[in-house]
Amino acid sequence: MGRKGSLRPPQAEGGCGAARPSLLWALPEELLLLICSYLDAQALGRLGQVCRRLRAFSGRDLLWRRIARGCLNSGFTQLGADLAAGIPVKERVKVSQNWRHGRCRRETLLKWKRNLMPWMHLDGDYLYLSQAEDIRAYRFRPDSAGLQHRPQAVFSGHQEDVCRFVLAGSHIVSGGGDGNIVLSKVHGSFSIKFSAHQQEVNCVDCQGGIIVSGSRDRTAKVWSLSFGRAGHCLHTVQTEDRVWSIAISPLLSSFVTGTACCGHTSPLRIWDLESGQLVTCLGTDFHRGAGVLDIVYETPFTLLSCGYDTYIRSWDLRVSTRKCVMEWEEPHDSALYCVRSDGNHMIASGSAYYGVVRLWDKRQSRCLQSFSLSSPTSSPVYCLRFNTTHLYAALASALHALDFTAP
Repeated sequence: MGRKGSLRPPQAEGGCGAARPSLLWALPEELLLLICSYLDAQALGRLGQVCRRLRAFSGRDLLWRRIARGCLNSGFTQLGADLAAGIPVKERVKVSQNWRHGRCRRETLLKWKRNLMPWMHLDGDYLYLSQAEDIRAYRFRPDSAGLQHRPQAVFSGHQEDVCRFVLAGSHIVSGGGDGNIVLSKVHGSFSIKFSAHQQEVNCVDCQGGIIVSGSRDRTAKVWSLSFGRAGHCLHTVQTEDRVWSIAISPLLSSFVTGTACCGHTSPLRIWDLESGQLVTCLGTDFHRGAGVLDIVYETPFTLLSCGYDTYIRSWDLRVSTRKCVMEWEEPHDSALYCVRSDGNHMIASGSAYYGVVRLWDKRQSRCLQSFSLSSPTSSPVYCLRFNTTHLYAALASALHALDFTAP
């Protein structure tokens, strides 16, 4: 038997098959973990091939966590948060290699007869997808990327197409081409609709009991979601330009608008959430027409933007508001409709032509992988979402999935 605090010799469990106790197993477990922490993924994998006990020991999340944080889309953010705690870290590192090398299986999950501009969100076992005036909740099939054919719920209320929507706790907040905002209860039939803008509501976001919306009518508005005041307008911001995208800071102190850039003002502007006053503009060298179509906060101080000028830009508010800290150019000079981040090293973008989805490693300047989902016909990627194993892309007439667990 090993001493207290150490692992037992392998032959006690029919382990490595040695004729006598291995000195390796005589070491305290803490020291073994320290030694193994210096190994890379390949060395850890080979160590796990020695015997059953080493396979179990070398597969611990603690040993793979450091490696995973340097991988693409392994579920760890820049700040160290684990977004996929239910999946073993070693398995995530394996799947990460498929993301890096573009190894995946493609599948068309849904099709519809007329061209739309769909938007979607992932939430656990459900995928929420806007289709014309409705938002439909589809449940994933067990152990599969596929969806059940019939939606579990349908959320209605708009008279024209839904432009954007967000999930906010127990509510879905949507903006439509009818100028209205609709609040729908996720589990129930209760909903509230109120007139928000004179023209279509192109974008909405909701956090901390506050809704922000942007419209073609050249205004952004701040709304209350608190009980008894839902739909009460707190501020109206005159943006002097059509608002295409909007996002609330995770600090709940400000929000950023992305506009059409038809004038001489920067299309990216940050506004104080409490007063509605302009805080700052991001960037100084945008060309006319370089409208911003999507904005994503990665941390309270960093965000990504993309749009008509074919660039993805990364902004760090602690460094500078005049210049982005990094930018990536779409190689085929195509507008970028949407962008998402794993919160660490990977970015995914959707282009305006032929349903092109691109994967980027923020540590490199060139595109990492590219997938054309609508060839030979052409369609923008209106929205994309991904988790550690699958990527979903909504095009004009179909919803596509890329499964990186089964190349």
